[in-house]
Amino acid sequence: MQTNELRNAIIHYRRDAKGALTEVERVLTGGAGSGTFKPSSGQESAPNAFEGAGSVILSPDRRFLFTTNGGDNSVSSFRVGEDGRLARLDVKPTGNAVDGKSGTAKSLAYVPSKGMLYVLHSFGPDHVRLMSVDAEGTLTARRERYTVNTQEKTDRVPTMAVLSPDGKSLLVGTVFDQPIAHTGLYPDGSPILWVRQPDGTYKVIASNAPDPDGLVVFPVRGDGTLGAAKFHDAKAGSPFYIAFLNSRPNTFVIGYAVGDGCALATIDGDGKINVGPLVKIDTSAGLPSELCWLAVSADDRTVYATNFGYSYISSYRIDGAKLSIAKDPACPKVPGDGSFRGVNTTVTSGPSDCWITPDGAHLYQIYGNASALVGYATRPDGSLHEITRVKIPHNSPQGLAGF
Repeated sequence: MQTNELRNAIIHYRRDAKGALTEVERVLTGGAGSGTFKPSSGQESAPNAFEGAGSVILSPDRRFLFTTNGGDNSVSSFRVGEDGRLARLDVKPTGNAVDGKSGTAKSLAYVPSKGMLYVLHSFGPDHVRLMSVDAEGTLTARRERYTVNTQEKTDRVPTMAVLSPDGKSLLVGTVFDQPIAHTGLYPDGSPILWVRQPDGTYKVIASNAPDPDGLVVFPVRGDGTLGAAKFHDAKAGSPFYIAFLNSRPNTFVIGYAVGDGCALATIDGDGKINVGPLVKIDTSAGLPSELCWLAVSADDRTVYATNFGYSYISSYRIDGAKLSIAKDPACPKVPGDGSFRGVNTTVTSGPSDCWITPDGAHLYQIYGNASALVGYATRPDGSLHEITRVKIPHNSPQGLAGF
């Protein structure tokens, strides 16, 4: 996990056979995080700084770990030892200048066969930048740059970039058509999701609501560069998270921050998208739930969905092409310090990135406003039982990866 502190560091944990965590080391990235500051909203102290996911990733062969440094728009690479210990190899700027108090480099995707790293930024217009990675983990920023903006929407906020398993497409989720930092906050600290139009009417800034263009797909060329973006109807508001199934490489789950649920979708070799019906969770606690992170079990039977606004996780069951609720909620609410409100004005601990073990036995969840990383044992009915909790920095941490 990255601390995302102003002096950014990776925290390395060891987990025992029962899933309990022990901190092993903290290794400086050589770059800067945003600290507790949240660039996407302008709040001085709030969890989920960049409205995104996937800021810490491992290469498929587990030789390298890559992390963003959102504060100064750089990326760090590390060599991973057999025991998980890290040795920093390189740190390089992405090519996007920092404008204001913090940069917004956030999500990463890596293609080892092409030696290409894709770096997604929450703020554009150059949302996607490329980096070459050599055999020793050395990084080289490239000149290519790509946007998820449209002619009418010039300030969009993407969330994460994910490569399709066949390597032919880079999928990008989005959350807002313009940053909350521009729309402001209500007196209670909750964000404003509406903007006034020239004709006096109001329009929601959540992406894909109502405009059907929130899921962005870039074709990946043979050399790893990207073709022109295609904009797809994600069928619900703010298609935040994209998680491909393990044994069905053309199928993925979409988690919707404003749609308050999940849907199964498919992509073919030409990048054509087909999205199934939205399956909503219970939203009686207030709208939206900000369902923003997903973890898929190794057997593709269970999906765990993190509700940023509700301070807990819900679970879904996958049965062929059918998606249904398993447990909602799947675990008790984890309270924060009482200082942070979600979009629905609910006081929340702001859970963000999560990670499930390869055997599916344990799930780990960041609760930034509770200063806690919580580990759960998974159960066959989709419920979660807390088995470990470690203290982490307040509000700033981002990203989880492991093996």
